[in-house]
Amino acid sequence: MYPEELVKPMRDQLIDAGFDALYTAEDVNTALAKKGTTLVMVNSVCGCAAGTARPGAIASLGADKTPTNLTTVFAGVEKESTARARELMVPFPPSSPAIALFKDGNLVHMLERHHIEGHSAQAIAQNLAGAYDEFCE
Repeated sequence: MYPEELVKPMRDQLIDAGFDALYTAEDVNTALAKKGTTLVMVNSVCGCAAGTARPGAIASLGADKTPTNLTTVFAGVEKESTARARELMVPFPPSSPAIALFKDGNLVHMLERHHIEGHSAQAIAQNLAGAYDEFCE
């Protein structure tokens, strides 16, 4: 478990961009029960989360189409919500950071750590924008 004073700025970066932080399994269930598209960002303290995943996810919100709902769980901190979100990301193995797009509760697009690490924030934003174009209204 990481201390709150360490993770708060990392969580707040997404919250300030419009993401809802999910803390419990019930929060995840409620978020993914909503109609439309829901982006779930599995946040992390690692460098690729700070350097490319969070900035890429935020930059993707400038696309023509965007998800109806923006959410985040924090791996290694919010264990219950992260575990539930990862259950819904099967068949993909647990990964952090990771970014998943759900449509009407069904997983339709996934960026695992290996899609994030070594890629630019712009490349991640473009990848997500392509998924939004396909799945978002």
